[in-house]
Amino acid sequence: MEQKTLAGYQRPDTKKTVTRRLRNEGMIPAVIYGHSEPVSISISSKEFEKKFHNVSENTIINISVDKGKKYDVLVKDYQEDMIKNRILHIDFYEIERGKVLRTHVPVHLEGVPQGVKEGGIVENQLHEVEIECLPKDIPESFVLDISELQVGDSLHVSDIPVSESVKILTAPEQSIVVITTMKVAAVEAEEGEEGEAEAEAAEQEPAEGEGEE
Repeated sequence: MEQKTLAGYQRPDTKKTVTRRLRNEGMIPAVIYGHSEPVSISISSKEFEKKFHNVSENTIINISVDKGKKYDVLVKDYQEDMIKNRILHIDFYEIERGKVLRTHVPVHLEGVPQGVKEGGIVENQLHEVEIECLPKDIPESFVLDISELQVGDSLHVSDIPVSESVKILTAPEQSIVVITTMKVAAVEAEEGEEGEAEAEAAEQEPAEGEGEE
């Protein structure tokens, strides 16, 4: 799979005032968790946004810290400011090239189902799956062709085409996509709303004996 690079800069001071200043200067505070002590760094938000249109867990990144030590990492977690549309913090974890790891890979749907042409709708119920493999074998994504699906048809994790070098850990019976009708979708939405309303009402009801003098 494709490997990308980033320049990292040592960040010995992790105080909030420092991280706030770094963000104002166009940097993203980050931490590399690996085989020894965590390494606090910062990376350029401009470089990151240029090379990564979205943050994913299945892209190997080679980070060179202060043009010195290099780390092969995957994104472990990140914090995002949805209002300002910017990444606030990233956690990376260091990988070993010959060691099996676990990560998540996105599942993309391809094609327009026959059932949609007949009035059905696509319910995408799962957007990624957990896998286990060597770093060199991490797929960029799994693609499922849904063009032949009729109303009532569905695809599950077990339908994902996968090589022998990759093991999918997500339950095989879990649904990825279902072609349903507008009526069924409306009923399911209504039942969901009713369930939420009942739960809220139950929470608001006083327990037995409450309010009694």
